Amino acid sequence: MFTLDRTTSLEQVIKKSRFIAVAGPLASEPAAKDFVASHSDPDANHNCWAWRIGQTYRFSDDGEPSGTAGKPILQAIDRLQLDHVAVVVTRWFGGVLLGSGGLVRAYGGTAAACLRAATLVEIVPIQEATIFVPFSDSALVRARLASIAGVHLRHEGFTETGVTITADLPEATATHIVRMITDVTSGRASISIKP
Repeated sequence: MFTLDRTTSLEQVIKKSRFIAVAGPLASEPAAKDFVASHSDPDANHNCWAWRIGQTYRFSDDGEPSGTAGKPILQAIDRLQLDHVAVVVTRWFGGVLLGSGGLVRAYGGTAAACLRAATLVEIVPIQEATIFVPFSDSALVRARLASIAGVHLRHEGFTETGVTITADLPEATATHIVRMITDVTSGRASISIKP
């Protein structure tokens, strides 16, 4: 599965109507609602949208005939096998009626063109780890974690005896990383992973 690396936009004029698609990555459902609200233009005729986060998805035709806007936008997301993505397609009516088929092609096509123009990044499943290491091992553990692709150090906290590191580990290599930390600290590190 893939998502977008950043927000992207694309504009098309179809039979005198202006369509602007804005697509972006999402972290959560509240973020999806914020994305739709912040990329909708109140002066436009229609702000149609769709988003998908895992098995959860929503879409809106925003006054266009039922099934002619939101669903084709969602289908564009699904055809490219994207996840954690929202797309808003804004339309300014140009005076020429497009008909149901024309609307489906215009909304779905503008969304698909915008998504194809975006840079995709692979979604890597992660596990959150809490690692406690004595001060004497902390520099080595930090350096080893920083050298592993996909590891993200989120937070460090200090106690009287050592450092607590919260990190995101790629799920596929989490067991290997835990074993490596245990080995380089000769078992002095304690590690817990959230399921």
